[in-house]
Amino acid sequence: MATSAASVDETPPGLASALRVLRLEAAGIEALARSLDAEFTRALELLAKVTGRVIVTGMGKSGHVANKIAATLASTGTPASFVHPAEASHGDLGMITEHDALIAFSNSGETSELADLVTYAKRFGIPLIGITGRAGSTLATAADVALVLPDTPEACPMGLAPTTSTTVMLALGDALAVAMLEHKGFSADDFHLLHPGGKLGKKLLRVEAIMHTGDSVPLAPPSMLMADALLVMSSRSFGCVGIVSPEGRLVGVVTDGDLRRHMSDNLLSLTTGEVMTANPKTIRPNALASEALGLMNSRSITTLFVVEGGKPLGIIHVHDCLRAGVD
Repeated sequence: MATSAASVDETPPGLASALRVLRLEAAGIEALARSLDAEFTRALELLAKVTGRVIVTGMGKSGHVANKIAATLASTGTPASFVHPAEASHGDLGMITEHDALIAFSNSGETSELADLVTYAKRFGIPLIGITGRAGSTLATAADVALVLPDTPEACPMGLAPTTSTTVMLALGDALAVAMLEHKGFSADDFHLLHPGGKLGKKLLRVEAIMHTGDSVPLAPPSMLMADALLVMSSRSFGCVGIVSPEGRLVGVVTDGDLRRHMSDNLLSLTTGEVMTANPKTIRPNALASEALGLMNSRSITTLFVVEGGKPLGIIHVHDCLRAGVD
């Protein structure tokens, strides 16, 4: 029987290249994790003392990494900006103050475009963190804290294109940003404040941001006749009415389902206290809107009263969540 020239188990060349790249870069990150020491802690301590902003810089591919890390720091509670080293030499040094700190990325540690930034930092006593692949480089020597990347091969078969080195830089920058986030006690509320738009913002939206309040909330006392309660339900368009005690506490709810269960000739002469369902499901104003939507879906209901301290503050409808993009 004839056999094919290539084994059926042979990995296609393109896939083999991709796997080699991923394995080399993964190995680089593993080597980075093993190499972290007290210098990383010193870098965090330095950043924690900054009263201004963290200025992040780098040239070429290192600059792209630096730009991303500046954005990550800023979005996780550490004010940061990217300054291009070439632009810094033509006026942008004025963006950096004595209250700031500088993080400079350079794999070789000899990037000439960083010279003016490094000189400026030393002249004005601006703390400098150098992230480089060479311990004895100019950048590492000048830095107050030098974070030296492990010596790992680039994934490029010629060993020239920055690949593993930039991946490791990116991972180290993310590690700094997340460690600072945890040091500052940055919360989900803080995250939402800085991410009001997009999918992240929708996930962190609070009930209090989309609930109905004031006169739009359908409320009635337990003594109200159902004839009047129906008018309240109809005028508010939520298909329910919350029943509140004389002390203002939510004690029950009358829904369309309660009306069907009590349908009779004397329904209109009954009181809301006689028809209501006691101890209804409610939601806190500071709960995530996604939690409210999940509760409504699991209970097959369309509204929830928003309660704090037993007292109703508002009401939320399933359509409010959907209109806000919560899913």
